[in-house]
Amino acid sequence: MAAEPEILDELRRLRARVPQLTGALAASVDGLVLAHDTPGVEPESVAALTATALGVAVRMADVTGQGDLRELLVRGVYGYVATYAAGRTAVLTLLAQDRVNVGRLHLEGRRAGARIGELVDAEATARDAGKATSRTAKPAARPAASRTRTPRAPRTTGTSAPTTTES
Repeated sequence: MAAEPEILDELRRLRARVPQLTGALAASVDGLVLAHDTPGVEPESVAALTATALGVAVRMADVTGQGDLRELLVRGVYGYVATYAAGRTAVLTLLAQDRVNVGRLHLEGRRAGARIGELVDAEATARDAGKATSRTAKPAARPAASRTRTPRAPRTTGTSAPTTTES
């Protein structure tokens, strides 16, 4: 992923702005790690669990009529796990100490999620545009009576986890 260094920079800046963060991870909604800064934590496990929790949270928001998921907060004895929508196909998961200012966590998490969403969505758009260009390029020797194809809508990820970063 070309945006990975930029996403990692955003995660590190976020951890600098909120010193009580113990980890930060950007993942796709289907649980693939995009970038992480999670010392002492297995990023693949956190990404997979985030995808699972996201599926339940999206369904809960939908069933209760609350609209698209924006964030999910889990509070444990030792701290917080906060997940924020990051564009159309990604999420940001933050791990924080129990003494974190939750308002600050939400403020910074939402901002970082929006920025990461922009990076991921821009890369997806560029990738889709490149595929469309290669599909529409005409071969040198093509018969005159060829069929034209109607472009398909972009495929969605395996999970139906729509997210939004609007605040």
